[in-house]
This record gives sequence, C-alpha cells and structure tokens, in this order.
Amino acid sequence: MGTSSTPDPSTDLSASPRTLHTVAVVGLGTMGTGIAEVLARAGRQVVGIDISEEAARRAVAALESATARAVRRERITERERTAVLTRFRTATELSAAADADLVIEVVPEDYAVKHEVFTALDAIVRPDTVLATGTNALSVTRLAADSARPERVLGLHFFNPAPAMKLVEVVSSVLTSPAAVTAVTALARELGKEPVAVGDRPGFVADGLLFGYLNQAAAMYESRYATREDIDAAMKLGCGLPMGPLALLDLIGIDTARTVLEAMYAESRDRLHAPAPILGQLSEAGLTGRKAGRGFYRYAGPGSAEVVPDAQTPASADQRAAGREVRGVGVAGSGTMASGIAEVFAKAGYTVVLAARGIDKAEAAKARIAASLRRSVSKRRLTAEACEEALARITPAGSLESFAEVDLAVEAVAEDLAVKQQLFAALDAVCKPGAVLATTTSSLPVIACARATSRPQDVIGMHFFNPAPAMKLVEVVRTVLTSDEAHATVRTVCGTLRKHPVDCGDRAGFIVNALLFPYLNNAVKMVQDHYASLDDIDAAMKLGGGYPMGPFELLDVVGLDVSLAIERVLHQEFREPGLAPAPLLEHLVAAGCLGRKTGRGFREYAKA
Repeated sequence: MGTSSTPDPSTDLSASPRTLHTVAVVGLGTMGTGIAEVLARAGRQVVGIDISEEAARRAVAALESATARAVRRERITERERTAVLTRFRTATELSAAADADLVIEVVPEDYAVKHEVFTALDAIVRPDTVLATGTNALSVTRLAADSARPERVLGLHFFNPAPAMKLVEVVSSVLTSPAAVTAVTALARELGKEPVAVGDRPGFVADGLLFGYLNQAAAMYESRYATREDIDAAMKLGCGLPMGPLALLDLIGIDTARTVLEAMYAESRDRLHAPAPILGQLSEAGLTGRKAGRGFYRYAGPGSAEVVPDAQTPASADQRAAGREVRGVGVAGSGTMASGIAEVFAKAGYTVVLAARGIDKAEAAKARIAASLRRSVSKRRLTAEACEEALARITPAGSLESFAEVDLAVEAVAEDLAVKQQLFAALDAVCKPGAVLATTTSSLPVIACARATSRPQDVIGMHFFNPAPAMKLVEVVRTVLTSDEAHATVRTVCGTLRKHPVDCGDRAGFIVNALLFPYLNNAVKMVQDHYASLDDIDAAMKLGGGYPMGPFELLDVVGLDVSLAIERVLHQEFREPGLAPAPLLEHLVAAGCLGRKTGRGFREYAKA
C-alpha cells in the first residue's frame, strides 16, 4: 500500500477557491471583447489573447470607445476610465495566460479548435487555474474529459452584448469541482450578472429554448408563408420581444445558429431542431448575417446594424387592389376581446354595433368599454371629449339583425368552430352584399368559417391581440378563397386603427402562436426532465433573451387550458412529434391547475 500525503492547497480545487483576480480571455471577437470589458470595468486584471494583432487592436479600440461613452453619459469618471484601460492588455500568444486565475475561451464554435486551446493551456497555466469555455453548443464534459485536469473545466456562457446582458449560465459537468463552480459563480455576481447553474447539454437553458424558435422562424420564412418583415414585426409587437427572430439570427450569426442547432439535433433527434435548409444555404454562400453585411437582411456593410432596403419588386395583385369603403362596423360578442375591439374601432371614428346574445349582455359590454375609456381619460391618454364621442358611436344590440348595414362584421365569440360556423351562416344571411366578414380566431381554420357562407371571397381572419386597445399587432389571415379586394379593405382598416397588419396564410397558429407555443412547450419539457427549475428558466429567458416574461409566467397568464388547446391544434396540423404537448402540461390541466385564473398553475397565486 502507498503512503498518503496531504494535498498542496495551491493545486487542490477542493480547497477554498482563490479569488479570481487575473483573467485571460482567449478570442477577441465581439463576445470576447465584451467579456473583457465587463471584467476590466469590475476591477479585474484582464489579458486579452488573440492570434490576430488586428483583432487585438479592435478590442482595445472598442474598450476605449465604450469607456469614452460611459464618461460622456456620466456613468464613470475620466479617472475611472483610465484605470479600466490600464487593467486591460493584449497579447498574441497563449503563454500570456500563465499567471491567470481564470481563463475564458471564446474562440470559434469548433471542437477541434477549442480542444487545441485547452490542450495548450494545460501546459501553460497553474494547476489551480480554472478553465472556462464560452461554448453554447459543444459538450463541456467532452472538453473536460480530454483535459489534463478535468475537475477545473466548466462552461461560462455570457450573452451578447456581454456588457448589457445580465445572464451568465454556469455549466458544470460530472467532472467539475464544486469549488471551481463556486468561484466562477461568485465572480459572475461580482460582475453584476445573474448566474444560473445548468447541466451540460447543447444550448443549455436560454439557447436551448431560443434556437428552436429561431429555427422555426427561418423555416417559416423559407416556406414563403410570411415575409421576413412580417415575421419579425409579429414577434416584436405580439410578444414584446426586443428583436424579431430573423434579425436576431443575423445578429447572432447564421453559421453560429446552424452549429448550435446541429448539436441540439444530434442530442434530441427532434426535427424542430434540425437546421432549416435556408440556414445551410446562407452559411455556405457566406451570407452569415451582420458580420458579413448580409444574411436574411442586407446591411450597409460588414458589422453594420443599418439595414439597407432590397431592390423594389413589382406590387402583387392584392397590393394593387382597391379596398372597399368602411364606415360602419359590427362586432359580435360580449367578452373581453369583443369589448376591446369595439373600443378600438369607436376611438378610430367608426360607428360600431356591438351585438351579443341579449341586449343586457351588450349593454354590460358597453359599460366595460366606458370604464376602460374613462381610465384612459384619468391617465391623460384620452380627452374627456374624445371619450364621450367614442361612446356615442357604439350601439349595443341584442341580435345580429342590427348588422344589416355594416361594411365590416367582426366576430369575437368563443373559440369553438361549431359556434363560429353558426354565427357566420347568420352573418351571411343578415349582412349586405359586399360586407367583409372577419373572424378573430387564433387557432381555428378561417376557411371553415368561410365555407359556412355563400360568399367565402369576403371572409378573412383579423386576429387582434389581447388587450386589443393596447396591442398594435393584427394578423391578417387570408384563405385560398379570400379576394384581393377584401384583403386590401382589411389592411386599410388596420391603418386607420393605427394597428400594424402582418399577412399570413390560413394555417394553425398563424405567425405568433406557431412560433410562441412550441417554445413554451419546450420550456415545460425542460422542467419535466428536471433539467432546470421554473425560476431559473424564467430568469434565463428574461435576462438572456430579453423576453418581457419568462415562459412559465406567460403560461400562467395565458391559461394552461388555452395553451394546451393551441398546442394540440399545432400538433394536429403539422404532425411533428416535437409539437406534442408536454405530459406535465396535460396533467396540470386535468388537475384543474389552469394558471392565475384558478389561483394555481405552474405557480400558486394569492387569492384576490
């Protein structure tokens, strides 16, 4: 038997972790430069290493520019700026990392390149130096296993732009020392970031959810279902996202996105993660997004954020078509959506007939509109005079007979196809020839409503978002039978309402729900698989993706029953196994846990 010895604390990562004071950043692209800036501004000594002297010069120039802006905005003093610049130096050899307490590599997303860097670092750095990879797609465990000291290797995934984004994913493998995790987690907090601990799988939390959504958006554009501008506008205006998915792909880099998706697909075999062919085509052509000056959009130059319009194309027939004049509007329904839509039309100057099943319900709906308008007056968003004029334009009615002279009829009744078909048959019998008939359905086929009438050419989808008075988006859904004239009419009306119309075809989910609900479903699967907690996932998407709400916050607001119904429709329409509703969601709905409206969903809520 051999003799035991006491390990040297200077080389034992299980001992109390050293303060990570000196940090080397390997790779000075956009991400590496941003990480270096964050570290230097937090008081760390930073060595930026890149084989390209030009990249090193750009990194110094970027830090000088960023700190100069901070001085102009009075966020730091000139003396503090000088100190930050002094703490940052550059080098072109890995040997410059010899004295680092932590090395963060952000070299290209290629395993061979990263492995070469880690192998070289093993021979250069101290035994207690922590080695972090900035990968968002490759296996941290494999990099650790192939290292001389796997216990000191982990993932440290910042988000772009690193100085602004608060999230940092700390990725440990089964080989990583807890002390190394503790050290980098403490560092992340000292940098003013929010660290989230995650396991080693492609995409981790934020990108694991984000890239599937981006991939579906690319496939939606590739199929010519909607234009790039309409897809991006729909997700910004319908979900409150800071960027549309195609613009975000250009920012991330289309080649990078393709690499991440390839890694995700290799693990999950979920076809929703199989990179859309257009990503490969653009990558192979060198059209990799902003960094190349062209991707889904064309830019003023490589690295520029300024979008350059494409050459003008001839207007399509429906764009040339003249719309019909609309003065009077009928809104069928008495719920929240119907009331909101009636309010929008009345404020825009249209005369509105608000019809419900009985005059009492119609008058109650008008009373809700009055309360809403008066709240706007109290908040100085509307004058008292405009409020009274809008109310005067709304006439409550107890039957659809009052729609005889309207130019546009909008149904906003229960999301039940039989109910809607019955209503459209009634509208067909009551409304005058030439009136446009619109459904606000969010998931049902518009053509099924159209076929319930003798004039399918006049039927169209007009999907408002809740709350209708506040949300700017309207999805304009034309069927294969909708006339150019009816389509032009609705787009013109949207402009008068000061809403942003986006065109899409008649298929489940249209644009927003078709992209949003698979993302929500995948978040449920992450929790179901015990990969991450509700709180960590919500935090990751808000801090790392800029989402106004985390997926579980949003699910509880929308209603788990409503969400499940939409996901079932999407699964039935596209027959993708990856779209099948997560069993956990089905179980919660079966248990009556429907979200905020019942006091319990993914979280519990205090009773009002």
